[in-house]
Amino acid sequence: MKDESIAQRARVRPVTLATVARHAQVHVSTASRALSDNPAGIGADTVRRVRELAAVLGYRRDVGAAGLRTGSSRLIGVLVPRLTDLVLANIYESIDAAAGAAGYGTVVANTLDDPDHRRVRLDAMLSRRIDGVVIGDSHIGDTAAHELRARGVPYVLVMRKLEGHLSVTTDDYRGGQLAAEHLLELGHHRVGVIAGDQLASTGRERTLGFRRAFESAGYPLPDSYVVESAFSTPSGLLAGSELMRLPDPPTAIFAVHDLLALGAMGAIRDAGKRVGEDVGLIGYNDLDLAATLPVPLTSVRSDLGAMGSLSVEALLGQFRGETPSSVLLPPELVVRATTQHR
Repeated sequence: MKDESIAQRARVRPVTLATVARHAQVHVSTASRALSDNPAGIGADTVRRVRELAAVLGYRRDVGAAGLRTGSSRLIGVLVPRLTDLVLANIYESIDAAAGAAGYGTVVANTLDDPDHRRVRLDAMLSRRIDGVVIGDSHIGDTAAHELRARGVPYVLVMRKLEGHLSVTTDDYRGGQLAAEHLLELGHHRVGVIAGDQLASTGRERTLGFRRAFESAGYPLPDSYVVESAFSTPSGLLAGSELMRLPDPPTAIFAVHDLLALGAMGAIRDAGKRVGEDVGLIGYNDLDLAATLPVPLTSVRSDLGAMGSLSVEALLGQFRGETPSSVLLPPELVVRATTQHR
């Protein structure tokens, strides 16, 4: 009954921090600290009593005002090319979960892999006084990471990397080697690569690792068998069709992204060939769809969840004044039907 009467009075007039403090019989500053993310110096019983009363009264902290006082918005910005990209969507999900567990919110923006669009999105984030940025769309020649460093804004690159900048990525060079070694073991010597964007480390290093392994085995790839593309299923179809139109089409294709491999399946079909029987196929990232396709896709697995959570951990370390090191996660080849029939 007492709690009900308190709540009824609260509905009549606005609930302020002073109201909570008065009912809890503590000073306003004590109530403020008890409701903060880090109630240092306040007894556990007091913290519990203040928070319970705040809940009953319907009091909500003004996070914006708290940010003005502390200089922290408790927000992490995330830049991605497109959240429709399942790889980035998976990474963002783990970023958001890790940030939430640490008491931070996230603000995500699609940059469309375009420098001008990225500039507008980043400026909008910085105007909200975000505490740090996770960059998932870095390219050779990009200035975003350099500008954040110059401004003193903590940041970390995820999935893609740039020389001299903190990053959490998979060892994509080794991933390309794993794909090549598997095809070589199966006896494939005339192979093609759908190489993605070569300005992005994911496309560049996966392709380089693959080509170097074939070169070391005595089967260097002609440039005509390596087709650059955007990271999308339609791009995989176009690039795969180009490979299948070669006078001597490849007996296997390595696509540096599962979505590219999905497009390549269509190109192989359109050429009158059977995926996994006439033409082998390997993707990259091992998205959930890889195992559920009509012909399950062999793919190089990246731990997307770990990349997201570790990128947040790297930011939190910077917030604490630490100097985290870059992380390079090991890839793993998952063999399925698209390379099991040779």
